[in-house]
Amino acid sequence: MSRISPCLWYNGQAEEAARFYVSIFGGSVDFINRFPEDQPTPAPFKGGDVLMVEFTLFGDSYQALNGGPKFGFTEAVSLSVACKDQAEIDRTFEALTADGGSPGPCGWLKDKYGLSWQLVTKEIMDLYKTGDGPGIRRMMTEMMTMQKLDTARMKAAFEGGRP
Repeated sequence: MSRISPCLWYNGQAEEAARFYVSIFGGSVDFINRFPEDQPTPAPFKGGDVLMVEFTLFGDSYQALNGGPKFGFTEAVSLSVACKDQAEIDRTFEALTADGGSPGPCGWLKDKYGLSWQLVTKEIMDLYKTGDGPGIRRMMTEMMTMQKLDTARMKAAFEGGRP
């Protein structure tokens, strides 16, 4: 397990969510801890239900906790994925928005569990790092018209043209 691991709060779907993320990104479900059979458990859980799942994506560890209905995800925390190319953005976007997920503005989306994600290519991130103010402004203006990011359109805007 990593020294620091995000702990994601679910209402009974911790194992399902961990397996969903591993199916998209690769990685592994490493450990499943269950509520003890012989001790009281918080509603709506019972002894033997999944309490915590440890899983790995891209070599980093995560925890999925079945904490119950008290808290949900907000956009204040999201997982940002540096995709290698547009094809990876397209594939990942479709997988994460399937079965109840939803697209958001500017490359953001929510998966079917309500967790927010940002999908961007390394190429776009490198353009941001150039410090080219006018190019970045044009690229950001173009990005504001998108849900799923389009690397070619953003690069063309950065360079001052149209795709």
